[in-house]
Amino acid sequence: MRNVVAAVALAALLAGCSSGGTSSAPGSSSGTTPTGTSAPGTSTPGSGSNAPSSPVQPPVSISQEPPVVPPNVTPVPKEKVDSTSLSDTFRTEAFVFNDGRDVEVFGVGGGCKEARAEVTAQSAEVVQVTLVTITKQPPGTICTQEIRQVPLTVHLDAPLGGRRLVLESREETG
Repeated sequence: MRNVVAAVALAALLAGCSSGGTSSAPGSSSGTTPTGTSAPGTSTPGSGSNAPSSPVQPPVSISQEPPVVPPNVTPVPKEKVDSTSLSDTFRTEAFVFNDGRDVEVFGVGGGCKEARAEVTAQSAEVVQVTLVTITKQPPGTICTQEIRQVPLTVHLDAPLGGRRLVLESREETG
């Protein structure tokens, strides 16, 4: 009889997991993508009006160390990335692809935190990208405190080329 109860409980658990998301944890993405991230077809505020017509996928996989970088993606040289205002929580790598017009950077998310990247300035010498962490905690919910790196892609008006990339961060409550 105990085996029957365990089998029924296991079946109910598996059915709940495959039902499509009503059992996801607070703050988990459950298939949704925060605004301004590297989801297909998204653009970010301040990223210019020349959004790519094809979907933008995050090209670099950071699930492994060292990160897996596809052949059509180029790391931005460390000396061209100014991340002095970022805390140690953020990754300081950046990658360019799509003829240098798309830049992948890494924000911080997890629990009730979402991440977004914004191009906040572009000049002939510098491109400034702000990594935004948005805390969204609905009343009466408990958020886990895990932190994970989130790949974010921004689209530039012109290729990054030899310009310096300045990374900054900001926190918002949503």
